[in-house]
Amino acid sequence: MAASGGGVAQQAELRRIEGNACFKKARLGAAIDCYTEAIALCPDVAVYWMNRALCHFKRKEWAKVEEDSRRALALDDSLVKGHYLLGCALLDKEEFALAIKEFEKALNLLKSSSSTDKMAEDIWQVLAKAKYLDWEKHSTERVWRIQSLKEACESALQEHHFLSGTLVEDSDGSSNEYSEQIKLLAEVFSKATLADTPVDVPDYLCCQITFEIFRDPVITPSGVTYERAVLLEHLDKVGNFDPVTREPLKEHQLVPNLAINEAVQAYLKEHSWAYRLNC
Repeated sequence: MAASGGGVAQQAELRRIEGNACFKKARLGAAIDCYTEAIALCPDVAVYWMNRALCHFKRKEWAKVEEDSRRALALDDSLVKGHYLLGCALLDKEEFALAIKEFEKALNLLKSSSSTDKMAEDIWQVLAKAKYLDWEKHSTERVWRIQSLKEACESALQEHHFLSGTLVEDSDGSSNEYSEQIKLLAEVFSKATLADTPVDVPDYLCCQITFEIFRDPVITPSGVTYERAVLLEHLDKVGNFDPVTREPLKEHQLVPNLAINEAVQAYLKEHSWAYRLNC
């Protein structure tokens, strides 16, 4: 029985390897067939489900992506790609809150493993998109409710002053109680929509190289804060010096700027529209 079981597992692994070869050649249909055979042989191996989900992802077959990624995660919840793929499927369904949770799980798994996987950038991009779309959806609803409430308040105020005989302006043309209350009402509702009104992100929250809001800010010995990935690329491709001060700089000298990171998170919590890229 053990030998038979081992033979089945070996056959499944061969099908996975063949599927990977087909995937690299963009033969997605053939790859799906190989992974499907591997799953039939060993349905408890998470990577087979995830690899097939990735093929469906390339084809934008979102229902199948969701199904396979969920099966993969049920077997191994630590799969970064599994959470990423599931998040993408949920994003397509406009289930933004659920998609955000999956993307955040994927990022947290990368951070806990101290990985510098380039996939982090892809995850951040879709996470930012999901958070912006979630804000946009709820913002539209909030603005509509606020406008409806404003109109109802104006109507009630007008009716009150009409019945009280104080609706008309004073004889000298000056503003009366009704007009003053209307102005005050407008100010109150204007302030209520401020959080949903996009403005320029403060400069200190943006990288001096990309002009985008910080994701992983680090500070140099010169006291300048940069986006980590961007600065590392500069050190690797341009030279070991600070881009602004031109002072000598090595990767080991970079220190996470926790204060700026906390400020960014606080700002994004109050202004989710800032998840738009290119601030």
